[in-house]
Amino acid sequence: MSSVEGDAGLPELETVAKPTAVIETATLLALVLAVLSLFLFAWIAERVTHEQTLRFDASVRAAVHRHATPGLTRAMIVISFLGGDGLAIAAIVAMIVFLRLRWRRAALWLLTTIVGATVFDVTLKYAFHRPRPVPFFVPLPRTYSFPSGHSLYSFCFYGVLAGLLADRTRPLWLRIVIWTCAALLIAAIGLSRIYLGVHYPSDVIAGYLTATLWVSTMIALDRLRKRRKNHEGETESG
Repeated sequence: MSSVEGDAGLPELETVAKPTAVIETATLLALVLAVLSLFLFAWIAERVTHEQTLRFDASVRAAVHRHATPGLTRAMIVISFLGGDGLAIAAIVAMIVFLRLRWRRAALWLLTTIVGATVFDVTLKYAFHRPRPVPFFVPLPRTYSFPSGHSLYSFCFYGVLAGLLADRTRPLWLRIVIWTCAALLIAAIGLSRIYLGVHYPSDVIAGYLTATLWVSTMIALDRLRKRRKNHEGETESG
């Protein structure tokens, strides 16, 4: 038994061999998803640049704002926190836990995900220079609006975290719970930014698409690496 299995009770993914067919299928799906996300992001970005999303953004903002209540506003502020400072705290805690469990590969995945998301967020915000909408309930953030950083970071972090935990979890029902909680939290964070009025809906969609592009690219590259490693192992054994 490896040290990881002995210490954590569950194997590190790097030590678990996967069938070549599974790796090839996952690689193809990840590449398709990355390309699709890139094209959709480019389409939305072009429409945002020419201010062709204003009617859509205004109608969605108005529809969401009609349901505002004091209690819901407090809840949305908390949810939004989970996509900002709360996410940063969660990322630090997750890194510490993974390193303590000797899940070094999982820790590297999280670190790479957050660093890449930061590069995308800063680069795209300054590239498009889209001003923020007038907020409804909170102070106006100082950064640009497009894409939504909260949506980008939440999709990257909570999505990757769910994947890492689910792959190291045996019961199917628990995997479903993990993925469901992550999906609901990611969607709620994006909705909270629209509800609070600090982002246009197109910002939130663009944030999700950027995150999908980044995570899918990482998955595809990782699966290609595993495929090459498996091929080298088969060549040596043959």
